[in-house]
Amino acid sequence: MLSGFPIPLVHPGSDDLIQVALVGCGGRGGGAAANALATKSGPIKLVAMADVFADRLNPTYNNLVQAAPTQVDVPKDRQFLGFDAYKHAMDALKPGDVVILTTPPAFRWVHFQYAISKKLNVFMEKPVTVDGPTSRRMLKLGEAASAANLKVGVGLMGRHAKSLIELHDRIQHGEVGEILFMRGYRMHEPAGTMQSLPKPDNVSHVEYQIRRFHSFLWASGGCYNDFYIHHIDHLSWMKNAWPTHAQALGGRHYRQSPEGVTYVDQNFDNYSVEYTFADGAKMYFDGRCMTGAKGIYSSYVHGTKGIAIAAKANDYNGPSSIYKGQNITAKPLWISNDPTNPYQNEWDSLVEAIRKDKPYNEVQRGVYASLASSMGRMAAHTGQEISFDDMLNCEHEFAPDVDKLSFDGPAPLMPGADGRYPVPQPGLNPKREY
Repeated sequence: MLSGFPIPLVHPGSDDLIQVALVGCGGRGGGAAANALATKSGPIKLVAMADVFADRLNPTYNNLVQAAPTQVDVPKDRQFLGFDAYKHAMDALKPGDVVILTTPPAFRWVHFQYAISKKLNVFMEKPVTVDGPTSRRMLKLGEAASAANLKVGVGLMGRHAKSLIELHDRIQHGEVGEILFMRGYRMHEPAGTMQSLPKPDNVSHVEYQIRRFHSFLWASGGCYNDFYIHHIDHLSWMKNAWPTHAQALGGRHYRQSPEGVTYVDQNFDNYSVEYTFADGAKMYFDGRCMTGAKGIYSSYVHGTKGIAIAAKANDYNGPSSIYKGQNITAKPLWISNDPTNPYQNEWDSLVEAIRKDKPYNEVQRGVYASLASSMGRMAAHTGQEISFDDMLNCEHEFAPDVDKLSFDGPAPLMPGADGRYPVPQPGLNPKREY
């Protein structure tokens, strides 16, 4: 993809200033920038910001200035807006600096490709892909980044949760025995922008869909990819393998607002996916976004000797623990006690690798976690058994011209005459989700 482009090897020394640009200034972007500035291994400053919306950029800028006033140097002429803003923000950096990519994942490959051409280290948020073609593209870009000696972190912070790291080590040393099956749950009320009312007349289709990105498969992979990837990733890690197949159930139930207006998003309200590994072991994942239903947000590993709680709450929160047999009401054989923040840990590791010039590239793992998520989503949306290879080689690219988007142009997905968007219909098309 970048063949013929000369990319000299560049990295800052431990005492050199690292400059940071933030591309995508929503809540997660602001959090990532704050974690970057909180690293202690050497001087670091935020010098540029980019977004397509001023009402995303401005409050995040204000919050960061308030939190770290001496480390934020982003005057108005380095606050960029629009679909080409990412280029201007990266142009403000020097080779070896860091760009944070926290836009909706549809844009990840576009921004990552430009970052590599500018010789920049990268932190990118999950998911990193939403379909087969972009997954194949990102794997090639990951190889190009390694060839250029660039360091790349991916925001699957559970891999940097020390409680999960220790649990993983204990599982590998046989403390729960052979893994029989694993299970994860994220079930709560509707969250983010996963439900959307019809587009207002005074907003373009492109703006509406980017602002409501959880509602559209092209932008985010839907709530399945964006919400559930953490459990799918860390349970696969406990197994040291990626699932080879998935079959699933899911459906749309309560699809009207309290005022009786029908939602137009593409998500199911609930998903239940059975993943299978090469040795026949299973991983079950249940996701649900429904008001009033029982909330469960945790993950478990069942082995021949006992059971482990991986995430006791949310995406990674501990304490992780191990119990003899399958009864978690007994006294644990082991319980974690590390209080560090995985979001900060992942940044500390990335910046240390940059300063010490150590190999560091999480792209392949980020793509595989995204593919495993997409595999489960596609299985539910098509009503078919989907393999990992099926997902990787699927030719349906949700937004093939995402690098050419403009506010006044057509969106990657357009509604019908009734204002509603195509939704998955299991069983009707085995090769496409809509």
